[in-house]
Order: sequence, then C-alpha cells, then structure tokens
Amino acid sequence: EVKLVESGGGSVQAGGSLRLACTVSGFTFDEVHMAWYRQAPGNLCELISTLRRDGRTEYADSVKGRFTISQDNAKNTVYLQMNALKPEDTAMYYCAAKGGPLDSVYASLSPDSYEFWGQGTQVTVSS
Repeated sequence: EVKLVESGGGSVQAGGSLRLACTVSGFTFDEVHMAWYRQAPGNLCELISTLRRDGRTEYADSVKGRFTISQDNAKNTVYLQMNALKPEDTAMYYCAAKGGPLDSVYASLSPDSYEFWGQGTQVTVSS
C-alpha cells in the first residue's frame, strides 16, 4: 500500500523557518517523482517544488531561493526546508508522488500529474 504522511507544519512569524517532512511507504524514491504542492483558501493548488527520479529539483518562482527540497533514502522521507517565510506562504502543504514517466516540462505539471497524495500539513505565517 502506498502511503504519504506529511508533518512539520505549524505557525511561524514572517522571516521564520519550518521544515516539512513527507514520510512514504509502499515504494522507493528511485521508482517515483516527488513534489510539494500548496493550496490556500480560495486559491488553486500550486506546484511549488519537484524532486524527479534522476535527482533534478525544480521550484516555483514564488519560492525559489527560499525553499529547498531534499530526500533521505534511509528514512524514506522527503523534506521541504522553508526559509524567509512570508504571510503569502500560508497554505495547506501536500506532498505527492508519481510512478512511471512524468512530463519533463515543469510548467506543464498539474495536480493530475501525480497519483499519490498525503493528507496535508498546515503552514501559517503571521506578519
């Protein structure tokens, strides 16, 4: 059974940091592409970072230079280190996984590109 469980969310003041974790089971990282999405109330689900099977990482312009995606194979965990947080980063954050091929063009990716999802973890940034 494939399972993704996010943790690490919380409330922080602007300028602060959080590290989200996504612990996975049912597959290994060489089998899937991973991603972090977020969704704020009233907004579309936004792709903020990908970690492809070949190790390549990509970021949305809104988080580039502030967020870092990484993985720990021994812990079956993908992380999202978030620094210099802003109030507009407030959202529910989800990790997602996709086996098989994934569109090579970042801008073409959508929530439908990923087949497995966690339950989400809330991040709230106050000004």
